[in-house]
Amino acid sequence: MENAVKTVSAVLLAAGCSTLHAGDLTVISFGGANKAAQEKAYYAPFTKATGIKVIGGEYNGEMAKVKAMVDTRSVSWDVLEVESPELARGCDEGLFEKLDYSRIGNKADFVPGAAQTCGIGIFVWSTVLAYNADKIKVAPAGWKDFWDVKKYPGKRGLRKGAKYTLEIALMADGVTGEDVYKVLATPAGVDRAFRKLDQLKPHIQWWEAGAQPPQYLVSGDVVMSSAYNGRIATTQKEGKNLKIVWNGGMYDFDSWAIPKGSPNKDAALKFIAFASRPENQKVYSEQIAYGPSSKKATALLDRKVAAELPTSPQNIKNSLAVSVAFWADFGESLEQRFNAWASK
Repeated sequence: MENAVKTVSAVLLAAGCSTLHAGDLTVISFGGANKAAQEKAYYAPFTKATGIKVIGGEYNGEMAKVKAMVDTRSVSWDVLEVESPELARGCDEGLFEKLDYSRIGNKADFVPGAAQTCGIGIFVWSTVLAYNADKIKVAPAGWKDFWDVKKYPGKRGLRKGAKYTLEIALMADGVTGEDVYKVLATPAGVDRAFRKLDQLKPHIQWWEAGAQPPQYLVSGDVVMSSAYNGRIATTQKEGKNLKIVWNGGMYDFDSWAIPKGSPNKDAALKFIAFASRPENQKVYSEQIAYGPSSKKATALLDRKVAAELPTSPQNIKNSLAVSVAFWADFGESLEQRFNAWASK
């Protein structure tokens, strides 16, 4: 998931500052509205409950800093928000501690895929079909309708990359969510996805940043687009008539991880356990439209709030869990092929 990028210099200053006390816990996240929600749901309540002060820093997801700290045994970050590909790679490369789930909770209490060896989901976000309801009066039912330019004339927005776009193409071509990665793992399946994209290519307006789909939809540049659900929710709060189709959405996690050699590993685990409690995740999801990783937290939310989250039973039942393992294995070759195709 893209996130608001902040300057790293402030992060390094916060993380390495000599004024930190030994008992302080440094938690690094992606900043913006996400960090503001975390401060309210996790940082301040954790400090109140434990007496451990949380020092909140920000970064833009770069792993080079983490690797450098681990390699030189000069780790100054205790808890880190990471996206799924970086979590998987970092775990394989020994950059993160393995989590002790006896101190966090029952893995079965979390959304499938949230509980990983080196990380636990903070929240669930989705790539969804969004449309401008001022331009489209009959709601599309899913990605098949996304391809129907006769019934729904106008440009379509898609992310300029293989990830998510190839899954969408196969679902538009009738492949069920549970079979998408099986099909995409075969040469014939990849060819099928690109053939489907060929059909829509003249009508596509590509996006590369998460802020672009709502902008394109509001301006009328496109009538439908793939988009991050949180971005659409924010635009809806601003009074714009954008709608989400959850059928065929693809969900993934941002997760907490502990850099290998954290000086405060015990406190870091306490913080992660605290942030994984249903009652605290409830507060987070009330601040920002991302779903809790704890299944029990969804039941605590106001029905109206829960209905607009990726984790709502109604929304997640026809959603596809993004396969980090698939993209780790095939991502490089598929992105190369996609870039060559898109440039033609």
